[in-house]
Amino acid sequence: MLTTVRDLGAAVRRARRAAGLSQQALADRAGVSRQWLSRLESGKGPSAEMGKVLDVLAALGLAVDLVATPLPEAQDDDPFAGLFEDGS
Repeated sequence: MLTTVRDLGAAVRRARRAAGLSQQALADRAGVSRQWLSRLESGKGPSAEMGKVLDVLAALGLAVDLVATPLPEAQDDDPFAGLFEDGS
């Protein structure tokens, strides 16, 4: 499970290497700069633009499955803590 931008970057790096692609080759396929991809893979930078992240994943032939779960540190008084529970 990916819980941080660093985790996402590491997963992208592993997939890129498994596909035998250089950073430049993947950047070209995804329509992003090599520098941007490098920042994504290293977990650095302010935050990755979601559209570009999805372009990189698509260029690797990967899809995203979104599973929303409360963070472990969510408090009972957090109004969003139970947002994704079914209430039964």
